[in-house]
Amino acid sequence: MDSQPLTDNLQDPVTVVISRRVIKGKEAEFEALSSQMTERAATFPGYMGADMFRPASSHDPEYRIIFKFASAEDLERWERSGDRTEILEKIESLLASPSEREITSGIVTWFTLPGHNPVKPPPRSKMTLVSWLALYPTVTLIFFLFGDLLAEVPLLLRTLLVTGVVMPLMTYVLMPRFTRWFAFWLYPGRDRDIR
Repeated sequence: MDSQPLTDNLQDPVTVVISRRVIKGKEAEFEALSSQMTERAATFPGYMGADMFRPASSHDPEYRIIFKFASAEDLERWERSGDRTEILEKIESLLASPSEREITSGIVTWFTLPGHNPVKPPPRSKMTLVSWLALYPTVTLIFFLFGDLLAEVPLLLRTLLVTGVVMPLMTYVLMPRFTRWFAFWLYPGRDRDIR
């Protein structure tokens, strides 16, 4: 239903995509409970945010909920909590079929398109190329703007500073945009409506 063992590296950020089909007429109750679930999850260590995508049409009652925790350990702590279990039981009673869920971690989470569940990553060659297209100009710009200052800094500290800026930029700013911009190539033939 809504739980599975976590076998990935416990220190990688973890993205969970849940698909839930709600019984007709129960949407308002479902959305209220989902909001309560998000509010409770936000109080747990490692919580990094959530999005809910409503059904694309009245013919398909599927909601998609995407949320992220800083590590599998943080996610597991949340999933074992009484706070989650209490609301999950109420949510499950509003569903036309059991929840479907997929967990992704590491670089694959850079290539998450909302509205696609399960999240099947693109080929590694495509992920590598799109990552490089985002990374190369970013690093080049950093060295163009701050190269003279960075040249004065010892190598280990210089690398620490540059990667400390680049990784959050890649994760939170660049890759979400690059994934959308290159969705036609990363996910050819898929319906790319963002729900």
